[in-house]
Amino acid sequence: MAATAFDMNDLKRRMQGAIASLKTELSGLRTGRASTALLDHIQVEAYGSHMPLNQLATISVPEPRLLHVSVWDRSMVHAVEKAISAANLGLTPSTEGQAVKLRIPELNEERRKEIAKVAHKYAEAARVAVRHVRRDGLDLLKKLEKEHQISEDDEKRQANEVQKATDATIAEVEKMLAGKEREIMTV
Repeated sequence: MAATAFDMNDLKRRMQGAIASLKTELSGLRTGRASTALLDHIQVEAYGSHMPLNQLATISVPEPRLLHVSVWDRSMVHAVEKAISAANLGLTPSTEGQAVKLRIPELNEERRKEIAKVAHKYAEAARVAVRHVRRDGLDLLKKLEKEHQISEDDEKRQANEVQKATDATIAEVEKMLAGKEREIMTV
């Protein structure tokens, strides 16, 4: 049987994957300011398949509370409008020729708190993912030590490294959450 190697860089890469996923999820939260990231996940029924909106149109932010979607193919304007409405973003598209405009309404206090709760859920999911990576790493270290492939001292030293990486990544999650919360709660 081939020896299973412990790779700290792989664990760190997997932890960063949780951070990247959190960054994507947080960028999709509506904060009262227009952001092209709001439309990143929208899929449009086009040409017989589902395509990302950014492959059918140019998305821009001409004003702080306005998104402008310039559809390249006039025949796709209705499909784009339908996909934006179906995404349940709480935005009402208005069409002018080949352009779809989305006004971002002011958020009331109650809605801001709801969005902050969603941000907390995303952050908790990221923390759990990081802890799973830590557990996988620690289990592998224990297994290697049990099979006498590494010494007890090496196992303890590397377990400390895994914990340091975990702590650093969770601190990064907390920092991202705090930043997003500030963005959500400020008018």
